[in-house]
Amino acid sequence: MTKFVSVGVVVVLAVSVAGGGAPDSPVVDTGQVRCYGNGVEIAYPKASGAYFGQDAQYEGNTPRYKNNGDGTVSDLVTGLIWQKTPDFVKRTHEDAQKYADGLQLAGQGDWRVPTIKELFSLADFRGNMHTRTPYIDTKTFDFKYPVATEGASGRPGQRNMDGQYRSSTEYVGTTMRGDKSVFGFNFADGRIKSYPKRAKQYVRCVRGKKGYGENKLKDNGDGTITDAATGLIWQKADSVKTLNWKQALSYAEGLKLAGHDDWRLPNVKELQTIIDYRWAPDATDRSKRRAAISPVFKLTATESWFWSGTTHIENAYGYYVCFGQGFSAWKIRGKQMNAHGAGCVRSDPKAGDPKQWSEGHGPQGDEVRIYNYVRCVRGGTARPKTKGPAVEKSTGRRGPQRPQGGASNRFVKRLDKNGDGKVSKREFDGPGDHFDHMDKNSDGYLDASEAPTGPPRQRVRRR
Repeated sequence: MTKFVSVGVVVVLAVSVAGGGAPDSPVVDTGQVRCYGNGVEIAYPKASGAYFGQDAQYEGNTPRYKNNGDGTVSDLVTGLIWQKTPDFVKRTHEDAQKYADGLQLAGQGDWRVPTIKELFSLADFRGNMHTRTPYIDTKTFDFKYPVATEGASGRPGQRNMDGQYRSSTEYVGTTMRGDKSVFGFNFADGRIKSYPKRAKQYVRCVRGKKGYGENKLKDNGDGTITDAATGLIWQKADSVKTLNWKQALSYAEGLKLAGHDDWRLPNVKELQTIIDYRWAPDATDRSKRRAAISPVFKLTATESWFWSGTTHIENAYGYYVCFGQGFSAWKIRGKQMNAHGAGCVRSDPKAGDPKQWSEGHGPQGDEVRIYNYVRCVRGGTARPKTKGPAVEKSTGRRGPQRPQGGASNRFVKRLDKNGDGKVSKREFDGPGDHFDHMDKNSDGYLDASEAPTGPPRQRVRRR
């Protein structure tokens, strides 16, 4: 194995693939330093062992910011300059553009709404909605969750989890019931989704050189693709068959291709860099109908989703990227609903039977596949790590555990059919509106902290 080479060799590789200079769209590291199995934090896995090769075991470009003292922050990795404190007003797509065009800040008037790749560069994947840890560096950037009273109705856009920030990247297809949509990133719950143009989200403006994240792809003729924009080298083909998360890690670590065996499962920010938002299987322009990835890559299936090595800490799932449509399990007139668009970023259980998730999960009933494709990566500035911080004893299936009462534990134990430590709406044996009322964080599950503390109700027979 040649995976654990010296840092110097890795850096030289990053320079050489960019043609003698530093990449112009360097990927900022996710920030994850802890390793996870299927549901719990684990010690750093050994080489060739289960769960080896995940996000935390490869350290990339450490986020580096400079507070300019004038209401702006410079990203020393990407070169972009950001608005430090948004005005926390939610705006439609049109109003967001007007706001950015009229913004005067730090003596500059060339502010803009960021693209989704620019916005995603700020994401910090140590976030956790359950512990109110935002997916952004709050020592540098100002952030706040929506006011609790906004979540009283539980309608999308008015919940405490609705920390979505708008991008300028429009979806070329339509979502939900035919909505014209725009991508955004939720700094409260760590997902990229496409939202209706008429919906309102926050805006954090950016300025600086345009074109961050625009791919510069070259087919090397040996089964690999180099992206000079990021300095990453990609497997041209995919895994052909779908795998669960543990299998995906093993596949990547065992890959030998083009004379190299230092391939890895990409972290979620690396994987998102090869999304091409100019394409979608349901594009309204027929000439743009294909998966959201350059045709230089081989794709087994148009409607494909791909695993990353990053864990979604708040639910202990694995992050994946949709190069096909971001389907819901729900159907409209017999056709599966495209809830979030090709190019969205979500998370799946790392193992299990997808048939147990026939109704999907979350407020939009996101389809659960569990078995997704893999496309491996090497190069960049990834530095292998063999040791991490001590495992936190309080870490459980959904991040740090909360105090749980006896009756609450009995409630979960009684209804939890798949042993994931929580109760889905499908497992719940009461009226649907009762479940929605109890689901305080609107994540589609009930854990012991949300469960009733009194005696269990009489079981309702399903029909």
